Amino acid sequence: MSLDGTLAFLEIYWPEILSILALVSISGFFSGSETALTAVSRSRIHTLEASGEARAGLVASLIERRDRLIGALLIGNNLANILSSSIATSVLLGMFGPSGVAFATLAMTVVLVVFAEVLPKSWAISTPERFALNTAFAVKLFVAVVGPISSGVNMLVRWILGLFGINLSRETSMLTAHEELRGAVDLLHREGSVIKADRDRLGGLLDLGELEVSDIMIHRTAMRAVNAGDPPEVAVRSILDSPYTRLPVWRGSTDNIIGIIHSKDLLRALAEPDARADQIDIVKITQKPWFVPDSTKLVDQLNAFLRRKQHFAVVVDEYGEVQGIVTLEDILEEIVGDISDEHDIDIQGVRQEADGSVVVDGSVPIRDLNRALDWRLPDDEATTIAGLVIHESMTIPEERQAFTFYGKRFIVMKREKNRITRLRIRPAEEEAAGPTSITPTKAV
Repeated sequence: MSLDGTLAFLEIYWPEILSILALVSISGFFSGSETALTAVSRSRIHTLEASGEARAGLVASLIERRDRLIGALLIGNNLANILSSSIATSVLLGMFGPSGVAFATLAMTVVLVVFAEVLPKSWAISTPERFALNTAFAVKLFVAVVGPISSGVNMLVRWILGLFGINLSRETSMLTAHEELRGAVDLLHREGSVIKADRDRLGGLLDLGELEVSDIMIHRTAMRAVNAGDPPEVAVRSILDSPYTRLPVWRGSTDNIIGIIHSKDLLRALAEPDARADQIDIVKITQKPWFVPDSTKLVDQLNAFLRRKQHFAVVVDEYGEVQGIVTLEDILEEIVGDISDEHDIDIQGVRQEADGSVVVDGSVPIRDLNRALDWRLPDDEATTIAGLVIHESMTIPEERQAFTFYGKRFIVMKREKNRITRLRIRPAEEEAAGPTSITPTKAV
């Protein structure tokens, strides 16, 4: 087309061209606003609103009803797209006849994709909070006008989907609040914004509502206790030699816990005038034991510790038999990691070998191993690493027997009676089967 032809075209069709440009801009506005308002962080908007940002309140009210918001924006976006395409088709039909439909389709596809979709959405997703704040007032006005139509469309959509057995609810989220927080923390950790230690602490806090006392308790096989039937001087020496300030006291059998002895109470008794270790009756200075079910959620047990101002409880199963003990420190360690002092015995039970394998005591909790080595072994069905091997293999393995599952090779190094006491773990070979396959072999 020559220069004169172009000028003549603009002179004749300038109202239509301006209309198309305006409609494409409006379509881009709706596309960018939709992207920004759906991608914006609710917590960030809440923080801005609390700090006095008036526009943040508008954004919060808009995203509170996302279905109504998106419906209104889609209506505006489609109206602008359809109207601009219709005008372009009318203009090109007048110029080229029937072939103008093809020219209009090609031209408007390129224009709408670039300037009404990709460009505004890319801009909005790069700075969703700023974009949402700047467009909130205009979007609020539009939603107020088109909102009733959007609600009607949503009702029609819900009714149609209901015919196919699909029910939509504004109140139901596919992810719980804890899952959303955990996903956000994991994502920020992968991006480098949150270090591993902070991720573990936040993850431990979120896990309190899912874990039970049985998952973290000190099992009865590893529990230190005092026999009330021992001679007084033996019992006193046993308490003073212990690295723990509280110990359960039993009589007859370890299932018969009759009290909890605190080392401070013992020291007070020994500080009395003329007090002698061989004359101390430790039963008289014990405190009443507190028994809790092994199925108690950790968050409930933490609240109970704080409410009762106690630090120590005896864990029993549904039959009332002693399964172990749990302390306030055990629960806090689930959040902040291992808490050690100058009296703690440092027995980690995990040793890194030069060949890249890891030698682990069978009693090491799976959660501790995952946290220390950044692994993802499941702990739903078993608490310890030995329990995981037994659960997955569905047998009590022999020494030197090996299994492959969850991307790891587990080799039983030592077994005492029916207990696996030591394992070697190394990455599974590339030719091993899937992540949950079990291939028992004799290790060489």
